[in-house]
Amino acid sequence: MKKILIIDDEKPTLDMFRLLLSAHGYDVLTAENGREGIEVFERERPPLVITDIKMPGMDGIEVLRLIKGSNPKAEVIVITGHGDMDLAIKALNLDATDFINKPIQRRYLEQALRRAGERIEFHRNSEKQIYLEVRGEIAVIHLRGGLTSSSESSLLKVFQDAEKTGKPKILLLFDQDASVNGAGISILTQLLLDARRYGQNVEIAGLSENYRTVFKMVGIANLVKVYETFEDVPKN
Repeated sequence: MKKILIIDDEKPTLDMFRLLLSAHGYDVLTAENGREGIEVFERERPPLVITDIKMPGMDGIEVLRLIKGSNPKAEVIVITGHGDMDLAIKALNLDATDFINKPIQRRYLEQALRRAGERIEFHRNSEKQIYLEVRGEIAVIHLRGGLTSSSESSLLKVFQDAEKTGKPKILLLFDQDASVNGAGISILTQLLLDARRYGQNVEIAGLSENYRTVFKMVGIANLVKVYETFEDVPKN
């Protein structure tokens, strides 16, 4: 069951959310003020939060700031009143997923929930598809699924983490079923050009024969050594 936290100082609003979201299959957590909401968030770690912006004591902007500081991947939808666009923009600048106006209309709420769900799924897929593992003197970056434009930020972050290990070699290890589209090839080419410029030792392994042929055609194989399997990669 999907877990969601609702933070609002109006009890009828909490009751409305509890009934509506429970019917949509959510495990609904509630809090009647910002401070209580942060306590529930730290204890339950829900991936999705809906918070009112205007609340006595700790307001929704501070709630958003604290949640993002604790878990940048948590998705936060803020509830605003009509005429509160400045606050809505401020929330979006703090990486709120979306905002919905009071009185809350069901279709706008469902749209915001759908967008939040897509972002949560993207984060989950990114974590599964690109990750770092150290094997001896090699910092291995595993790449699964498809390398596309949406993979760029994840790849760059994991590559930076690989650099920080201080290992003499970084290996991009593709799963045999991995795919790389045109945007992925461009991203990879630029990454390898930058690595070459700074004297980093980067190699590639694991791609299917078709993609190894593509890498030769587009010049990637001229930038780095490309091996069929991890076992073929020199370990020194």
